[in-house]
Amino acid sequence: MNAPQPSIRGVSIDVRGVTKRYKSARGEPIQALELVDLDIAPGEFISIVGPSGCGKSTLMMLVSGLIPVSSGEIRVDGKPIFGAVKQAGIVFQRDVLLDWRSVLDNVMLPVEIKKLDPKTHLVKARQLLASVGLAGFEDKYPGELSGGMRQRASICRALVQNPGLLLMDEPFGALDALTREQMNVDLQRIWMQERNTVVFITHSIEEAVLLADRVVVMSARPGRIADVLEIDMPRPRGSHSRSDPAFLHHVEKIRRHFMALGILSEA
Repeated sequence: MNAPQPSIRGVSIDVRGVTKRYKSARGEPIQALELVDLDIAPGEFISIVGPSGCGKSTLMMLVSGLIPVSSGEIRVDGKPIFGAVKQAGIVFQRDVLLDWRSVLDNVMLPVEIKKLDPKTHLVKARQLLASVGLAGFEDKYPGELSGGMRQRASICRALVQNPGLLLMDEPFGALDALTREQMNVDLQRIWMQERNTVVFITHSIEEAVLLADRVVVMSARPGRIADVLEIDMPRPRGSHSRSDPAFLHHVEKIRRHFMALGILSEA
């Protein structure tokens, strides 16, 4: 049985005919993305999966507004973006915590930068840390934490400002398998409470299916959208979901896409 749905807080994203070109360090032209169209509804969890170099991270950075499109347009809540999207929180593969700041001070960094009300957000920061099992670690420093704990703190830092958009670029790629599985559960639980719009980049087909409302399958560079799959499975999802026939069906369908694209081959 699905859990009760919270009010949706996320933003909508409209990607229209987006192409991205840039030059390599040697000055060679590279086309990372070509004519990408994608609509993301407020509060939707989207996973993007594809081979290395297909432009997944580039697409995320374009949506964040941190780099400009070469052609096409991206709108957030119906408005074209010019520069960094204020509603966005970003989690990278490396936690990039500041070693000289405590865990709590790291989480509160966006509040300081954006000059938000510290008292209100301090309560939120402590709640987030407790929700991911870091209660009691507020005064510890990053060097005293495991990799999984550091990444949990990084996610709390992205969420403390109540972002309408959470962008995650391979956030669990450097973690061991057990920690990664637990992080999937934690992230899903937090998202079901917060209902931000999430764009989640991953190389793992299983992870993409487990977490997402829809999975965007990308081709090799220049990156194009090869397919978008609706994941019609009840939430919350966990280890038990991996044996669900619907889960296995979606995973196999995505693998078949990559085989057809020449990205995967049979043994």
